[in-house]
Amino acid sequence: MDQLHNYYLNKEEPNKSCLLALRSIILDQDTNVTETQKWGMPCFCYKKKMFCYLWTDKKTDEPYILMVEGKYLNYPELEEGDRSRMKIFRINPNQDLPIKTIENILQKALDLYKNGTIKIKE
Repeated sequence: MDQLHNYYLNKEEPNKSCLLALRSIILDQDTNVTETQKWGMPCFCYKKKMFCYLWTDKKTDEPYILMVEGKYLNYPELEEGDRSRMKIFRINPNQDLPIKTIENILQKALDLYKNGTIKIKE
């Protein structure tokens, strides 16, 4: 867990505050959402199934939320890029977070797991 906390603490501002706020928003969406670390980045799971990640863009250094099952989510704010399954939601750390949009996307993604679109082991 220390390594995971260091991920956030080692970031420069404003990314550090932005990522910590996003972490809090993600964890607040459902009591079954847990945090772990995969490939060096914070990974959030719903009932142990990968749900989303927090990361920073290598070129712009701006934070983003990577939605694991993004292909099921139709939001103009989500970027597919050259990914077939995942989509990302970029965040400008120098602006107020679009909390309602973030929460809507996270809830729609969680619904995929809750309604059985994405199978989870119970």
